[in-house]
Amino acid sequence: MLVVPIRASNKDYFHHKSESKADNYLVQQCLQGDTQSFGQLYRRHQQKVRSILYQLCGPSCLDDLVQEVFLRAWKGLPKFRRTAKFSSWLYRITWNVACDYRQATVQGRMQLQLLQQRTPTQQQAPDLISMHYQDLVQRGLSSLSFDHCTVLVLHDLEQISQKEIADILDIPLGTVKSRLFYARAAMRQFLVQQGVQL
Repeated sequence: MLVVPIRASNKDYFHHKSESKADNYLVQQCLQGDTQSFGQLYRRHQQKVRSILYQLCGPSCLDDLVQEVFLRAWKGLPKFRRTAKFSSWLYRITWNVACDYRQATVQGRMQLQLLQQRTPTQQQAPDLISMHYQDLVQRGLSSLSFDHCTVLVLHDLEQISQKEIADILDIPLGTVKSRLFYARAAMRQFLVQQGVQL
């Protein structure tokens, strides 16, 4: 019988295991001193982390914020509960980093957004329409409270389940549902006021 070492069959392992089990395997390897496994965790989740941070914090300092999330994750790995889902734990760190950033820069960002809204852009018509829509969504998100914005971004834009959002934010499922309902209604009202036909 041929025995293949586990480290030599990572691809096969990931092919046959669920995402959560693959993450837990990589976490286990990290805790045993395998730094390359953390690199794999980074590659598996960095795009989602980047997208969440972009929606919650905007484009400025995005690389720094992503780096901060994974730095905190690396330092916090020994405290990670193996019964938890790694992605939920990581998105919780992402949310904490976003909270810290927004608290530190809320005034500066508001002034910057006002300046950006007043600055005309010269683009071709299709690009202008796309940019206008993206700008409307960003302005709509910034008009929401951070709690409502977070739930809307995680669920509607990042397609994370309501149950997982409840785990990430450590709030009851009912609170997620009510925040999502309110956030959607507020966003719909904002878009209608901007002349968008829904």
